[in-house]
Amino acid sequence: MIPVPAPQAVPGPRRDDALRQLLQARLDAFERHAITLPGARHAAVVLAVVDEGHGADFDGMPRHAIPSDRPALLLTRRAESLRAHAGQWALPGGRIDEGESAGQAALRELGEEVGLWLPESALLGRLDDFATRSGYVITPLVVWAGAGSGLQANPAEVHSVHRIAFAELLRADAPILEPPHEVGGAPVLKMPVGDRWIAAPTAAFLYQFREVCLLDLSTRVVHFDQPRFAWR
Repeated sequence: MIPVPAPQAVPGPRRDDALRQLLQARLDAFERHAITLPGARHAAVVLAVVDEGHGADFDGMPRHAIPSDRPALLLTRRAESLRAHAGQWALPGGRIDEGESAGQAALRELGEEVGLWLPESALLGRLDDFATRSGYVITPLVVWAGAGSGLQANPAEVHSVHRIAFAELLRADAPILEPPHEVGGAPVLKMPVGDRWIAAPTAAFLYQFREVCLLDLSTRVVHFDQPRFAWR
């Protein structure tokens, strides 16, 4: 069982400049691990720091959020019409196009999926790359996204948009580690959110954000596995 720090370890009760500077400093000090995997496809996802708002839920029927000054991360529910990972929880993001950097791809996907267009100056840093069972190497980028007001889900890609309070990431029942699929394999990582859970790889990014950005710990997540339904 992984020990979980008390919720008061969350830095900065408000989404203000002091919190931005703290997150920036912790990401600057973090020695991230990149993955070079021949033949892998490359993608980028965004951990967008926004206001927590009010009325956010996790049942696929979100209410309109009213910005507050407490920090949260954006989370999406993928559209049911998508060919891969339809209906699953995800961070905004997608495949890196030819000629794009991971940061450029992440910001483009954020704009295309939820209507939040930000300059490259909003990028705070990166966490560790994660190699998926489906053949992708995903780079997670932390972005300072302001209040996050006026979000608009692109129905072709996103069913709904949600906000996860920083405190939710520090729940006493997080993370959830399930037995390996094979003898000698790695535990399967999940993160509880509301009355549900989110699977790796998204759960891996949420967990490492908690460890590095909220608790100032250099915890690695690349070794954790995914549930079988996420292997496609």
